[in-house]
Amino acid sequence: MKCLLIEDDAETRNFLSEALAADGYLMRCCDNGADGLALAESEAWDVIILDRMLPGNIDGLELLGKLRAGQSRVPVLVLSALGSVDDRVRGLRAGGDDYLAKPFALAELLARLANLARRASPRQETTLLRVADLELDMRSMRVTRAGVKINLQPREFRLLEYLMRHEGHVVTRPMLLEGVWDYHFDPQTNVIDVQISRLRNKIDKDAADCLIHTVRGEGYVLKSGAAHEQA
Repeated sequence: MKCLLIEDDAETRNFLSEALAADGYLMRCCDNGADGLALAESEAWDVIILDRMLPGNIDGLELLGKLRAGQSRVPVLVLSALGSVDDRVRGLRAGGDDYLAKPFALAELLARLANLARRASPRQETTLLRVADLELDMRSMRVTRAGVKINLQPREFRLLEYLMRHEGHVVTRPMLLEGVWDYHFDPQTNVIDVQISRLRNKIDKDAADCLIHTVRGEGYVLKSGAAHEQA
């Protein structure tokens, strides 16, 4: 995966460059909009991480607009300290595929990049998901555990799919709100807790190996082989 990071803050740029390289990305970095635009247009990238506030004559949203005007479809994750709903809406309307506010958790950024990669290559996305003895078939909309069919409501099915596609990775409340409910803001309700509880009752009830785990203060993770902490 070739990743272009356009970020003017040296500390953030160095941290992300090292962390993403360690995760297997081929990194190229620059610290201003003019150079970033030139690199974005001159090479093929799998994903671009774009800071919104950049020095020089081209800020992040202007750079993004020029890319889209040139018919570039490279996935772009906008990274910014401007995190209000209006700011995120502007970033998405300008052509961003995702928007992450600073400060951010590295695990969430990596998960969002993985999502962008899947969207860009939908044909490579599997339609049969497996974790331990749990199976989810996207084509038949069928869920089984140890061969026993589990009946899920549409939202429960979507939530389980999201957790399974992020197997072993912590998913945060903002990630679930965006990825499952299509909310780009926090409605300040317990909808996630309620749905997780219902899903647990169907997936993990009477199971020796519980799969849905709470990571206190962070979110949830679906994985096999550890006792979970109930929400």
